This record gives sequence, structure tokens and C-alpha cells, in this order.
Amino acid sequence: MADWIHPNRHVRKLLGMGVVTVLMALWGWWLFNWLTPPQDNPFKPLELTEKPGLATGFKLDRLANNPALCFQLLDEAGVKYTRVDRDGDQPQCGLHNALTLGQSLTPYSATLSMSCRLAASLHVWERHVVIPAAERILGQKVDRIETFGSYSCRRVNSASEGRWSQHATGDAIDISGFRLADGTRVMIKEVFGKNTSQGRFLKEVRDEGCGLFSTTLSPDYNKIHADHLHFDMGFSTICS
Repeated sequence: MADWIHPNRHVRKLLGMGVVTVLMALWGWWLFNWLTPPQDNPFKPLELTEKPGLATGFKLDRLANNPALCFQLLDEAGVKYTRVDRDGDQPQCGLHNALTLGQSLTPYSATLSMSCRLAASLHVWERHVVIPAAERILGQKVDRIETFGSYSCRRVNSASEGRWSQHATGDAIDISGFRLADGTRVMIKEVFGKNTSQGRFLKEVRDEGCGLFSTTLSPDYNKIHADHLHFDMGFSTICS
């Protein structure tokens, strides 16, 4: 009776197994997509105001291929910026699908130009890591984030030769510390690694940055980073 499917009984069995496998896969996919929280599901849309999860870093990195969505997400989160698109002094440098940050959740100590995807990652880090950690651990709000800058047309560690830094395309930022609401300055160079509330705060903002940026470097990495946290959106995955 089943000859209309295929005259060979063994082939019919294989076809039946294939149909069952496909149905089970579709059922599993539907169940996964339905039960998995958005921040843990790489296939659900990214929202910068949503608490980070297992898939947040992946979705932030993926914004490199969708600049229109990146700027849309910044707009929805209330980030103010001026769009920038210009070549650098060297062929390896330049700002494309980039911006100059106007107003985020927290003021910065310098005017920053960076790629859109770095700005999106930075906003998530501010909103969901820095602000709550400061209030929980230090009992204060962060009044300003101290920075050494973002875009800089240079090679890694400002060397005269070698590979170009992620700063050269605005895909990196260096954070030197934080100023609290009462004027206290919590600086990487002075308190990172210490077993104090300020030291624990700095360790937490470093550790949580690892899930949002491709590369996170601190004084634990080497002496060159003794006075700042380096975050970038490059190809390397390092958390130190």
C-alpha cells in the first residue's frame, strides 16, 4: 500500500526516519525558541535596555554587519550622538558606521568617537554593569567615567611597527577610572586588585565586561594596562 512512496521497503523506512527527524528538530527548535529568554537566545532581537545574557555579546558583535539596526538600537535606548564617517591618516585607520558620543547614561571625561557597535556595547556595560555595581558595592552613583579615549590611528601599544590597534577603527576604548557622586575618584592604577570595596567594584566591571566586549584587558594582563581597562570589539577573545 505504501509503494506509491517508493517501491523499496528499506528506502521507505529511511524516508520515514528522515521525516521523523525533521519533525523532532522542528519541535525542538520551537520549544527552544519559546522557552529561552531573549538575552540567552541568539536568534531573538537585541535590546540594549534588556539585562545581558549568554547571547548578548554575540548579538552585539553581530551589529558590525547591520549598522542600520545598531543606530536604531542606540536611538531606542536614548543615546545621543553625531554620526561620523571619515577615512584616517593611514589606510588602516578611519571611522565608518561610527559616531561621536553626545550623551549616554553617564558622562565621559573626554569627547569620544567610536564605531556604532562599540557604542552599543558600552551602553549595555554602563546600564547593566557599572551603574548597578557602583550603587550596590559603593553605595553611590557614578558621576563620570574617566577615559584615555577611543579612536586613535595607531598600532598596538603605539608601536612603530606590527599590527594595527582596534583603536585605529574606533573599535576600542580605554577606561582609566570612575568619579563618584561625592567626588571620590576610583582609579584603575590606584585600587585595582585591592581587597576593598573599590577594588571589588573595579574587578566586577572588568569581569562583566568580558561577556560584552570581544577583548577585555586589565592590570592582570600586563604592565602596559596597569592604569586602565581596555575594551575592544576585535577578532581576538581575551578576558584578563
